[in-house]
This record gives sequence, structure tokens and C-alpha cells, in this order.
Amino acid sequence: MEGKLIIISAPSGAGKTTIVKEILKKDLPLAFSISVCSRDKRENEVEGKDYYFMGKEVFEKKIAKDEFLEWEEVYQGSYYGTLKSELNRIWDENKHVLFDVDVVGGLNIKKQFPKNSLSIFIQPPSIQELENRLLNRGTETEKTLAKRIQKAEKELEFAQNFDVIVVNQELETAIEEVFTHIINFIENEKA
Repeated sequence: MEGKLIIISAPSGAGKTTIVKEILKKDLPLAFSISVCSRDKRENEVEGKDYYFMGKEVFEKKIAKDEFLEWEEVYQGSYYGTLKSELNRIWDENKHVLFDVDVVGGLNIKKQFPKNSLSIFIQPPSIQELENRLLNRGTETEKTLAKRIQKAEKELEFAQNFDVIVVNQELETAIEEVFTHIINFIENEKA
């Protein structure tokens, strides 16, 4: 089965991962596409559930072997990507693929699967609110926060390239809006 792809992208701190986790709790024929990253695992993350963690050298070897559907050097020396094998793993389960990917990665996937993918951009209410959310995480230094905000401002310029924009002003409302778009897309057999 070649199923559908639901791509959820956003600047860091906009709430995409929280929304994706809530969508996965609902009764939908979806499975999460586990991304690969070259950074160290954070305290609350689980190998093979949140990400596949691998060193920079291993990641670069997989790039050379063309094993990625998409990949990006998000920050210098820090790679993120999606293995092609993830699509097959999920489609073999007769499910549709749900992606939680950065903005460039999301657009790259959409470009490869224009007809059977739905791309959703989660937009923060404002840059100030995004900065507040990142600060509340407690994981950012002043330097990494500035980098993320600068990157977010750039990523917001790509929002109009997505099929749908959902503003995450109030989390429950944003989750319901994303859920409705996904249901409508899955049930539309023309895609």
C-alpha cells in the first residue's frame, strides 16, 4: 500500500510536536514517521520513539547512500532527516504517515508527493509568544534562543507554501483544527 502523507511543520516552539502527539492518540489510521537526528538525546526523549539518534558520521554515510527521503543540516553540524525506509515500514502496516518535520523538510516531502500529501503549517500567534514558549521550555541558552528566533522568522515566510495554516493561539483549538483537516484529507479518496 502506498498511503497518504500528513506533514506537520512549524518553527521550533510553535507546538507542532505537542499537536502531533495529541493527534496520534486519536483513532486514526496513522503512524508517526520517526526522524533521524545527529544531535544528542534530550533527557525526556526515547530512542526509536521520538528520534533515531546517530552520530554525524553515520548520518553523512546514509546521505551518501541516498537513504533519506529528506534531510537538512538544520544548524551547523546538526542534521535531521527522514529515512525512506520509514515510509515502507508505515505503509506495510496499512497506515498513513504522519510527519513532525521542520519547514524545509516538510516542503521537500510535499514536493516529492504532491498529490497524496497534506502539508500543515503550525503558526505561533507571534514571534514574542514563540520566544516565551521557548524560554518556558528551559532548554535554551541565550545563544540558541537567538538562533531559533532568527530561524523562525525565516521559516514563517514559507507558511503560504503549505496547504493549510493553523495558528496555535489556543492549543485545544489548534489540535481540533488539525484533526479536522486530517480526517477530511484521509477520507478524500481522490488524493
